[in-house]
Amino acid sequence: MEKYVTAAGGRQPKVVGARSLVEAAYATIRHDILDGVLPPGLKLRFEMLRERYGVGASTLREALTRLVGDALVTSEEQRGFRVAEISLDDFADLTRTRKLIEVEALRQSILFGDDAWEGDLVGAFHRLSKVEEKLAEGLPELRDEFEERNRDFHFTLIAACPSRWLKHMHGILFQQSERYRRISLAARVEGRDVHAEHKAVIEAALARDVDLACRLEAEHIEKTLELLSRTLVPSS
Repeated sequence: MEKYVTAAGGRQPKVVGARSLVEAAYATIRHDILDGVLPPGLKLRFEMLRERYGVGASTLREALTRLVGDALVTSEEQRGFRVAEISLDDFADLTRTRKLIEVEALRQSILFGDDAWEGDLVGAFHRLSKVEEKLAEGLPELRDEFEERNRDFHFTLIAACPSRWLKHMHGILFQQSERYRRISLAARVEGRDVHAEHKAVIEAALARDVDLACRLEAEHIEKTLELLSRTLVPSS
């Protein structure tokens, strides 16, 4: 299936393949879920989604099925799709599991990291620092940029880990934590200096102080849970 859409700068026809439509729908719906535009528990009715995103039912079904795989959408037999719920209990479980995986991956990354890894890490931290300087302004559009650079920093931290499975599991858990990180950013809870936390972790990693770096990383991961416990109502 192909679709003609309005091209930038005029109404020249541009052919868009079915796969591109699915990718675009997936990315847009995912972003709206992460940002809370589509709130937890919302029934994802095809009529509403077709009107909102301008794509057909088959495209929406494939995009939503991918989001089920991301655990951002749930599929109810004979009842369609719904935005996945969030809860403090879920995030606590996710945090504990992520901490186990990420701390071990960081430990191995520090042990095996070379000069190139150090250079990449310094660069990732520099890019992250630039957006962290602006976070105090509270601009909503910074959340996407922060999440991208924060992801790059954390992935670079463990990039030298030789275990592909640790890195694979870390990627899954980090992605699943994104909704909660965005809630934390939006809440703007006082008493946290994320930049200082990142700075302490990278300094310990570059100094090859494995124990300190791992302790600081564990505390950094737990801090979001601690702060969100003031924001989210505990699940029953």
